[in-house]
Amino acid sequence: MTELDPRLNAYRADLAAVALEGRVPASRFTEGRPAGIARGIVDLRRAPDARAGLDTQLLFGEAVTVYDEADGWAWVQNETDGYVGYLESATLGAAPPEPTHRVTALRSYLFPEPNLKAPPLDCLSIASPLSVTGMEGDYAVLAGGGFVYGKHIAPLEDMEPDFVATALRFLGTPYYWGGRSSVGLDCSTLVQLSLSCAGIALRRDSYQQASTVGEALNGLPGEIALERGDLVYSPGHVAIMLDAERVVHANAFTMSVAVETLAALEGRVRAETGGGFTAVRRIPSDR
Repeated sequence: MTELDPRLNAYRADLAAVALEGRVPASRFTEGRPAGIARGIVDLRRAPDARAGLDTQLLFGEAVTVYDEADGWAWVQNETDGYVGYLESATLGAAPPEPTHRVTALRSYLFPEPNLKAPPLDCLSIASPLSVTGMEGDYAVLAGGGFVYGKHIAPLEDMEPDFVATALRFLGTPYYWGGRSSVGLDCSTLVQLSLSCAGIALRRDSYQQASTVGEALNGLPGEIALERGDLVYSPGHVAIMLDAERVVHANAFTMSVAVETLAALEGRVRAETGGGFTAVRRIPSDR
């Protein structure tokens, strides 16, 4: 059997998703059950332990499949990008209705009533999917309860096609390994969330994106002309071209989302890895 990526395929020695039967060895296979993320930002870990490594985060309103639950932890797969891991069971709610809107502000509060003076229930991040049932004054009414300021959300069909401009909105956001929100994020999340706002879904990690997002260009920086929006990949990292010479990226050098020259980034890549860039991907203009 070909080994499948465990971050994108739900399988363990004792249990696996029924869709993987015949492809992976497991003692038991299950269809799992649908659920939804009921907190603003939820950590998805490599093991059912609060001290385990953080691989990614899930956002309020995202749908998941729950394959196992024990001792306050659930083993799930995120429907948005297929990521598999463990989260605290208390962060789960009922399977969410089909989303109608998404959060467009970097952050917005979830209120118990349509009143800005009411103590918020939670804080939601950009790209969080919402199911809106109506409006009460300036506030959107959510299907599962709660209210969000109407000017901080938009219908799913209202895209923000300039994903580079969206990425620039994150400038100064702290770098956070495994982070996937406007509170803190890593390099591949900056790309994923920015493109999500443009209506383009893609994988979570840079190694997954480097072979799947957009179209591969036949050459590397220094060999081909780069354009605004090109995605430049190196081992474990991705940056977005602002123009022919500058990038915007979430990085551990400044510990933030920052703008710098491609030449400066390349110098660090070569010093840290002994190699250079590995791929350039371009989003087709008709998307």
